[in-house]
Amino acid sequence: MSSMEMYDNPLISRYASPEMSRLWGAQNRHATWRRLWIFLAESQQELGLAISDAQLQEMRAHIEDIDFAAVARYERQFRHDVMAHVHAYGDLCPQARPIIHWGATSCYVTDNTDLILMRRALEMVRDRLVAVIDRLGSFATEQRDLPCLGLTHLQPAQPTTVGKRACLWAYDLALDMDEVLHRLDQLRCRGVQGTTGTQASFLEMFQGDHQRVEQLQQTIARKMGFSEPYKVTGQTYSRKVDVQIIDVLSGIGQSAHKAATDLRLLASRQELEEPFEQHQIGSSAMAYKRNPMRSERICSLARFAMSLQSSAGNTFATQWMERTLDDSANRRLVIPQAFLAIDAVLRLYQNVVTGLVVYPGVISRNLREHLPFMATENILMAGVAAGGDRQELHEAIRQHSQAAAHVMKVEGLPNDLLERLRRDPRFANVPLDATLDPRGLIGRAPEQVDRFVADVVQPLRAQFPDALKSHVEINV
Repeated sequence: MSSMEMYDNPLISRYASPEMSRLWGAQNRHATWRRLWIFLAESQQELGLAISDAQLQEMRAHIEDIDFAAVARYERQFRHDVMAHVHAYGDLCPQARPIIHWGATSCYVTDNTDLILMRRALEMVRDRLVAVIDRLGSFATEQRDLPCLGLTHLQPAQPTTVGKRACLWAYDLALDMDEVLHRLDQLRCRGVQGTTGTQASFLEMFQGDHQRVEQLQQTIARKMGFSEPYKVTGQTYSRKVDVQIIDVLSGIGQSAHKAATDLRLLASRQELEEPFEQHQIGSSAMAYKRNPMRSERICSLARFAMSLQSSAGNTFATQWMERTLDDSANRRLVIPQAFLAIDAVLRLYQNVVTGLVVYPGVISRNLREHLPFMATENILMAGVAAGGDRQELHEAIRQHSQAAAHVMKVEGLPNDLLERLRRDPRFANVPLDATLDPRGLIGRAPEQVDRFVADVVQPLRAQFPDALKSHVEINV
């Protein structure tokens, strides 16, 4: 079949980065298996077993040259993917063939490889998070004091600033970053545990010498780049680890979905727009359209990543005793695709926030339309300071506000609340116009932006400077 006749995973062909796609590719995965077999043989030699330097050198010489056609032939014969690779590797390493996979079970290579790949994938996600938080921090600083209409319940509320709103988006990601760093810190390897986690084969290999089994475990963990293995395993490391990592990725998806939804809503209000290229077509029928397709795609891919959370949880919950194989096919789908989806989400997110377009005139117009309502709390306080009765003034403002809202909604006329209050003698001593400066209604929003960037964004920039250099071009 030609490539166009087969289903093509769009996470790879359209959305995720080449780097993340290669990480989860067959070449990298199975080359890692071979490195793990080398780590095992090296460590066994170091602890006194009869493995020659020539055997190790032969294995090292054939890490990358994987004959996948030969692997496929062996798998059709054995119906076992790990043994297929053992035999294909052994064909290239005839001297080493007798000691490849010595004492190990399949999960030695499959589980340890998954943990190595997830560690690297989390590092890539970490760097993408830093890049997005950095861009949001710069955007927040640029827009720190631009007043805009705040919305609660998606209804007009007290003004905030465009920059403060961007800090809300960035802080969600900063909380996700804490979880990513925690999971990286807690990640361990499976090590060498044997078929049910008892290390019985290795105890036999070292003729009952428990100390050398412990040394083998620690040596291999160090070669893999882990501080230590998990304290106890069955045949597999606990699938709770997968759940914890997929939970982190789902959390990033949730944060991105929320922010992208906000951007879609603000685009409909014509206050903010994502980048729109010179020759980009918004609609095949409506030529004027500038649809927020990047933000929509963020939501779409994030929703997919979020849906994988339950699959990982159900897989962990249904593991029987020391292990059952119904986790295998599920994990082959869920773990790589969760990382690919979040990689795609963060690439899109970075692209969007790097080129956000702000329309201050529309933002100001939308704010002015509701500003008299927003100023009522200040009007009430000024009226009390001028000697009025707080409860009486509150009721008067409530009645005038309802009447003004009725005129706006039913008759489509401008907000006339201030004119109504001017005609009310109870507000004769209140400087009504002075209450309408939006800068007096945004509280400490600009200062909160400054503090957030200093306390949250700047430390991440200092800790991960290389992540700030990344630039993304979205595929479609």
